[in-house]
Amino acid sequence: MIPSPIHESPAVRRPPRTVQATPRAPSRAATATASIYRELRADIVEMRRKPGEPIVERLIAETYGVSRTPVREALLRLADDGLVEIFPQSGTFVARIPLDALPEAIVIRTALEGAAVRYASQRATGSQIAALRANLVLQRESEAAEDLNGFHEADELFHALIADMAGFPGLWGFAQQVKVHVDRYRRLTLPEPGRIGHVIDEHGAVVDAIAEGDAARAERCMAEHIDGLLTAIPHAQGSNPFFFTGSPVAKTL
Repeated sequence: MIPSPIHESPAVRRPPRTVQATPRAPSRAATATASIYRELRADIVEMRRKPGEPIVERLIAETYGVSRTPVREALLRLADDGLVEIFPQSGTFVARIPLDALPEAIVIRTALEGAAVRYASQRATGSQIAALRANLVLQRESEAAEDLNGFHEADELFHALIADMAGFPGLWGFAQQVKVHVDRYRRLTLPEPGRIGHVIDEHGAVVDAIAEGDAARAERCMAEHIDGLLTAIPHAQGSNPFFFTGSPVAKTL
């Protein structure tokens, strides 16, 4: 008699075990590259490293206690950003501010932030408006303390808050991508007497329009605020001609 086949219950059958790979932690070199890139980028944007200034790989490697490889990789990333120039036979230098790139970047920023402030005027809550007014106080405190870095950070937060209350925080992210050279040039204007106070007054006008729900006025005030960056380029160029490169501003406007 032939024994009947044994039918295994589906509950008994188990799928083969899948071994999931453990994600690898970033290597020390990759971590060093990211850190060096981030700090050098901040130094360049905030004008602690001036346009045309040499960057010595060996000194940076010694500072971080790493080989030159992560330093070189960080510098290549900065070159892609247009913030450094690498000359194989001469060395690496902080890139000068390209005059031709400024007007277009300012126009793009005007469009992005115009949209943000328009939506913010329609959607802002009382607590969000209070946060903007608190940020204005922080800006005034930075002005009184002559803290240019503190003011720059408060200014950046001001614009980020508007994008958040608009419901489109990515708008500020896009603006940051295109305004890197504008930020460098703008840092040159902050020490000018009365400049920061004027900027804060412009910010205040934007906040008042948002608080009143006047989208058209808020967008107009923001456009006038950003347009001031465009009109101030010739003065900054004349005061610091070595920091700029490209066609004269008169030909780009």
